[in-house]
Amino acid sequence: MADAVSIFMSIGLSEQKAKETLKNEALSSTLKKAIDQAQGLLGSASIDKTAGTLLYNMVTRLKDLNRLSFLTEYIITRKITSELQLSAALDFIKSHPQKNLDRLEFEAACGVGVMVTPEQIEDAVELIIRKHKDQLLAERYRFNMGILMGEARTALKWADGKMVKNEVDMQVLHFLGPKTEADLEKKPKVYFYCEANTEGKSLMEQLRGEALKFHKPGENYKTEGYVVTSNTMNLLKKHLEETGGQVRSRFPPEPNGILHIGHAKAINFNFGFAKANNGICFLRYDDTNPEKEEEKYFTAIKEMVEWLGYKPYAVTHASDHFQLLYDLAVDLIRRGHAYVCHQRGEELKGHNVPPSPWRERPVEESLLLFDRMRKGMFAEGEVTLRMKMVMEDGKMDPVAYRIKYTPHHRTGDTWCIYPTYDYTHCLCDSIENITHSLCTKEFQSRRSSYFWLCNALDLYCPVQWEYGRLNLTYTVVSKRKIIKLVETGIVRDWDDPRLFTLTALRRRGFPSQAINNFCARVGVTVAQTTMEPHLLEACVREALNDTAPRAMAILEPLKVTITNLPTNKEVRVPDFPANEAKGSHVVPFSKTIFIEQSDFREVMEKGYKRLTSDQPVGLRHAGYVISVQRVIKDGCGKVCELEVTCASSDSVEKPKAFIHWVSDPLRCEVRMYERLFLHKNPEDPAEVPAGFLSDINPNSLTVIESALVDRSVGKAKVFEKFQFERVGYFSLDPDSTSEKCDVASKYNIQIVLNIRHALF
Repeated sequence: MADAVSIFMSIGLSEQKAKETLKNEALSSTLKKAIDQAQGLLGSASIDKTAGTLLYNMVTRLKDLNRLSFLTEYIITRKITSELQLSAALDFIKSHPQKNLDRLEFEAACGVGVMVTPEQIEDAVELIIRKHKDQLLAERYRFNMGILMGEARTALKWADGKMVKNEVDMQVLHFLGPKTEADLEKKPKVYFYCEANTEGKSLMEQLRGEALKFHKPGENYKTEGYVVTSNTMNLLKKHLEETGGQVRSRFPPEPNGILHIGHAKAINFNFGFAKANNGICFLRYDDTNPEKEEEKYFTAIKEMVEWLGYKPYAVTHASDHFQLLYDLAVDLIRRGHAYVCHQRGEELKGHNVPPSPWRERPVEESLLLFDRMRKGMFAEGEVTLRMKMVMEDGKMDPVAYRIKYTPHHRTGDTWCIYPTYDYTHCLCDSIENITHSLCTKEFQSRRSSYFWLCNALDLYCPVQWEYGRLNLTYTVVSKRKIIKLVETGIVRDWDDPRLFTLTALRRRGFPSQAINNFCARVGVTVAQTTMEPHLLEACVREALNDTAPRAMAILEPLKVTITNLPTNKEVRVPDFPANEAKGSHVVPFSKTIFIEQSDFREVMEKGYKRLTSDQPVGLRHAGYVISVQRVIKDGCGKVCELEVTCASSDSVEKPKAFIHWVSDPLRCEVRMYERLFLHKNPEDPAEVPAGFLSDINPNSLTVIESALVDRSVGKAKVFEKFQFERVGYFSLDPDSTSEKCDVASKYNIQIVLNIRHALF
């Protein structure tokens, strides 16, 4: 170790830095190799500190170690003498992974042999100062000198940085003269308050062009960690010929459950990225587990994608490629990269699992056994096909195929062996010529296996990019847990409005554009994001405020008889009071109306502004003010009816408040929802020790069976939304019927947001 420390210190590293470098075995080995190569070129001469620093920086950043001696030579022969040149050299190598580099092109890109004279620096700086002359004279030394330096560095790319700075400083001093007392006064602090960088940006703006720093189609090799083989460039060339350089993404859900709010981000990201970059996006069902797949999930997934406003370029299935995937597995065995294993599932669990005793079995033997697997000659769990590779998380030899004697939704009993996600995912991406395979962060540990499998089979290798999951508090989205909620009767089904599945949110009345807007506000982040439901609800309110027409509804009716109403009439109510040009509807107004029980109090209380025995109240949109003449009670002493008189609102003093009402209404059932869980994190044992099923909010659903709504709601279609004045937003539920009842048509109407009654 002492010798290695001395060697590293000989190129200019401090003792501490040398010891830190030795802790990284791969880095120290590569650095030692570079130093040996450099010494071979120098002979008895030593490596100077400038060259040593460049060597160290080169080794820490170089991905293609086949270029180590090539770059070492350029550094030691002083053709690369600055960090700027080294960065350009590394970028060039990354962009040109082919075996033979064009040295002339390389040297031109790195500024090899370019000499910038002091006269050239002086002339360039003089032009820049002349360009900013007026602003410099006005602001003097308060001017941002970084602008001058930035333009000078652009104009003099290969010039010595210190020389450029000295020239800028000297010419500024000559132009402005020495600093005055006014120049030396401290600037007052200016405080800037800024929103998150996604605020105000549409999803398309966040996903377009350079915003994500993703590679361009065909430039996969520029991605950090991308593995380049001897055939990579040929495969990329063929890929570009087949796609025309088009961006291609895919949304690949498993059809074993309903999509939830987290999937909305994935849909927006995958489809939105393709749309923003004039590309296409596939909807691909990852249907490789026949035990859990049902037709209703296939249908619901496509329906939700389209509901969010996206149209797949094509709907595909992993099962479309079952025969090709099987043929590729045979090829993988022939290449020596896969084997048939007899270990049971429980033997493969945990960390540091020892290698399989069948790992090195002969290729012909594995081919024979894999064919027998295909023919159904083994029991489930008795054998698997495993790939010879180690994943980032230490998992060794992941399973590629397993046996399942369950008929497949699409292929029936044609197959009894099915590929796993680790095997299928990257190969289907390759088959469909996907350019950007966008996955959530938990798949990052599978990136190396993704690259490995494509390269092991010598196929076009797409690039996998990871982004952070979107989670919400006060809910669960696990398929297993939602099934438990359904089975125990806590919720009705996957579309129960208390859940955060997309079908549930649609049923609750959330507009698709509000969900898309929420995803845009969350932004495309690498970090996992956990949001509060009220942030989603704010997006919903914003959308519904512009799109949900107003109507009037009474949840707890109190009958009111107007004894002196001259005649029945119709009242025109604006659909959007803030913009009456957007339309209106007509409701009847007769001597019998209904108001909310809470809008009347027999005894006046301080601060109460609505109807009392001694205080009149206005009726919204009707143009009347009513005053109580008689209070009628039932046998229990409860107020059941009011007799009132009315007066034109123009002829009396303006009342303290106006209330909503209905006349000749429709009877309906109203379902009002609150959060399903009491705690933010119902799955966290620290918050909910007894488990999520013990955390159910007993008041999460309130059903009002005899609510009344105005007749404008009568022709509504399922999922149509309304804003009931002074109550909240509601949506027509699929349970609604239109059969005539004794009183009126029956409608089931459910609340969209848990907004309490507003008291005016």
